[in-house]
Amino acid sequence: MAEIIVVTSGKGGVGKTTSSASIAIGLARRGHRTAVIDFDVGLRNLDLIMGCERRVVYDFVNVVQGEATLKQALIKDKRFDNLFVLAASQTRDKDALTKEGVEKVLKDLAADGFEYIVCDSPAGIEKGAFLAMYFADKAVVVVNPEVSSVRDSDRIIGLLDSKTRRAEGGEPLPAHLLLTRYSPGRVDTGEMLSITDVEEVLGLKALGVVPESTDVLNASNKGEPVILEAESEAGQAYEDAVARLLGEERPMRFTTLEKKGFFSKLFGG
Repeated sequence: MAEIIVVTSGKGGVGKTTSSASIAIGLARRGHRTAVIDFDVGLRNLDLIMGCERRVVYDFVNVVQGEATLKQALIKDKRFDNLFVLAASQTRDKDALTKEGVEKVLKDLAADGFEYIVCDSPAGIEKGAFLAMYFADKAVVVVNPEVSSVRDSDRIIGLLDSKTRRAEGGEPLPAHLLLTRYSPGRVDTGEMLSITDVEEVLGLKALGVVPESTDVLNASNKGEPVILEAESEAGQAYEDAVARLLGEERPMRFTTLEKKGFFSKLFGG
């Protein structure tokens, strides 16, 4: 039985697609047959971050509307044989997706032996976001540690608690917090909310904390999700988050300011 994970956020630009790509890579690297779907109809980005934009022939909408088979539309990742991408359409309207069509695609993926299906949701509360979360078994809410992002994510959590299939059946949808662009230095100076602040406001525990890093943008520009950058703190943070998602215990790294030693202070290092 496939587990469906929706990666969602209240506002755009918080690193949601980057997170979807890294989570999918992390699951596949651990041997799990994984599919990652871009629900952002009209604003396709997942294929760019996954480095397969030139290989998109058929997309999610083509499959939902019966214009192509799932097998024709799925793009096999060049790095992992057990990872597949289903791209969004750039030319269709957001209403092109239907609940029945999405459900059929998810069921067909499960029947094809996929263990994990990662749904990269559009930001906000439009139809694509609703469909991305509706069938989910688990949610990852991506948040920047700033007031506007936290406030918008609070609205999304309300929808997860009320507008998903599990919620309609009286079951809570397990949700996790993924903090991105975290800067311990800015937290110390009061410019940024702390992990505890965000956890308390949203009522969720942090699955992972991804430090602010230029590595994320550099990796995205290369079509290589940052989790593949072994030396990158952001990549390591995503790897830790995937491990926790699978039930492993890992200490939370990159959350405190590194203390300078005596000689560093003396010589300005």
